[in-house]
Amino acid sequence: MSPLEPSEAMELAKHGVVNAGAAFFAATILLTAIFGRFFCGWACHLVALQDLSRSILEKVGLRPKPFRSRVLRWVPAVALAYMFVWPVAVRAGLGEAFPGLTFELAREGFWETFPGWAVALLTFAVCGFAAIYLLGAKGFCTYGCPYGAAFGAADRLAPLSIRVTDACRGCAHCTATCTSNVRVHEEVAAYGMVVDSGCMKTLDCVSVCPNDALYLGWGRPAILARPREGRERPKRRWDLGWTEELAAAGVFVATFVVFRGLYGWFPFLLALGLSACLAWLAWTGLRLAIRSTVMLRSWSLKRLGRLERPGWLFVGVVATLGLFWLHSAGVRFESWRGERAFAATADARERLEAAAEPIELDTAERTQVETARRALGRAERWSLVPDPLIKARLATLAFLSGDEEEFRRLGREALEAAPDNAKMRLALANFEVRRGRPEAAAPLYAEALEVDPTLFGAALELGLIRGRAGDLAGAARAFDRGLAQAPDDPRLLYNRALVDLAAGDLETAIDRMSRALEADPEYLEARENLAGALCSVGRFEECIGHFREALKRSPNDAVTRLLLARALLAVNDLEAAEEEIDRARALDPGRPEIGLLARELARKELARKQRGRP
Repeated sequence: MSPLEPSEAMELAKHGVVNAGAAFFAATILLTAIFGRFFCGWACHLVALQDLSRSILEKVGLRPKPFRSRVLRWVPAVALAYMFVWPVAVRAGLGEAFPGLTFELAREGFWETFPGWAVALLTFAVCGFAAIYLLGAKGFCTYGCPYGAAFGAADRLAPLSIRVTDACRGCAHCTATCTSNVRVHEEVAAYGMVVDSGCMKTLDCVSVCPNDALYLGWGRPAILARPREGRERPKRRWDLGWTEELAAAGVFVATFVVFRGLYGWFPFLLALGLSACLAWLAWTGLRLAIRSTVMLRSWSLKRLGRLERPGWLFVGVVATLGLFWLHSAGVRFESWRGERAFAATADARERLEAAAEPIELDTAERTQVETARRALGRAERWSLVPDPLIKARLATLAFLSGDEEEFRRLGREALEAAPDNAKMRLALANFEVRRGRPEAAAPLYAEALEVDPTLFGAALELGLIRGRAGDLAGAARAFDRGLAQAPDDPRLLYNRALVDLAAGDLETAIDRMSRALEADPEYLEARENLAGALCSVGRFEECIGHFREALKRSPNDAVTRLLLARALLAVNDLEAAEEEIDRARALDPGRPEIGLLARELARKELARKQRGRP
């Protein structure tokens, strides 16, 4: 089964694919609309990580404090729209029809969409410990989790909620205990229930109420709740003024744009969590610059206009992160410039794939290639860790420029950095074939197939190499592997049929060549060899028909005319055979087969005359 992970539901928005993650996400939203936000509080792995992080921090004396921003709290909703609404909107804007729904509830490569250990540990550190300490308990849920936005909206419709009896004395034990940063005592006093969609129904507040006044019960949903008579809506408390809000939002956006996808290490959710943490650091740094006294939890950063030792440490951390951001921004800018130029070479790259040698570029293409090489080259040199994608791009650009040795070097380096880059293995294998080194290409094709079995083109080329080397069994295995992925590919069918012919299995060869022609009626080699195979089993009428069809597409082919003449002689159509022999002689008078067939024709004509004597 494919992962039960809400992010998997993006395949539905992008490609119309319903996987187990999409079904799970939809079902969880529906259940949340009935029972409230239970999933987040009781089953979410990221909430478990945050609760664990909070518990550890509290055990070492670091108690998180809620960070309340009126602007950044919209980040989860914007992220949700970007993930699930934006792809549909783009498709609609381009006038493209939404693809029909397909179901892929199972997957062979279960871990293929999961990050590696380094990214996982970094996610634990940022979205767990850092987010909790800087942003408060459930800090990532509040300022980063797009799925939480969906659950929060559904929770507003739920008739099941935390409610209160008249036994409540307003002691605020519930608020002190709540790890979702909900001011429970104020909400139940004003509404008789908790209406904050951040409530994750952990029931901590219920468990600590000294008067047993709180309970989980059915009733009016939060969206319909109104303040009790004589009560006002509780006023929200914000930690930031509007100037600070805008500054924090600017830092969040700048950080997210730079870090998302950086070096291929920062996935979407990690970038959101990191951006929220850096926005908090920027806000604290701004306060440090404009206020005379600044406290960070129990530490004094600045007192009466003078930085304390913790303040200097804080400034050092922020400065280091700022320099890292500037460096990363430079890398991303050069990568962006290079990618734009690389995209402009798409036509040249398509011509290159079909060519046996480096191609000629026009002036505009040459300019784009050089621009891409310079920009991506700088991005590679400045990068703190190797980026396999950039190396792969540079390898392709080197080949476009005719720098074949540079292509080989960069291609090998790209494979060292990313051994699972099947397309780079395929490109290097094609290069070796073009250079006349099939023995070097064969292992690369085989490795490409091991990494990505869907590359049936690699199976075709591998089969051709093995077949030319006389390894018919190896060729058959390679072609069969390709046919498992592309059962109607005409080149695979034709070449597999040639192996059948070599093995003497004429009927199977005829069947495969017939299927190749159904897929591509213009496949001349398949038609000619099918005609020959049909002649070999005595099916001369079909054989002659295919030869005549081949000559319509290649009328100046003397060899095919001689083969047709041989088939016509076999059915004693001597006049037609003589006509084809004469045409072949006019096209290529030096062919020795012409004399042989002419003598066979003369012999048959003599025999026919002898049979006609009284």
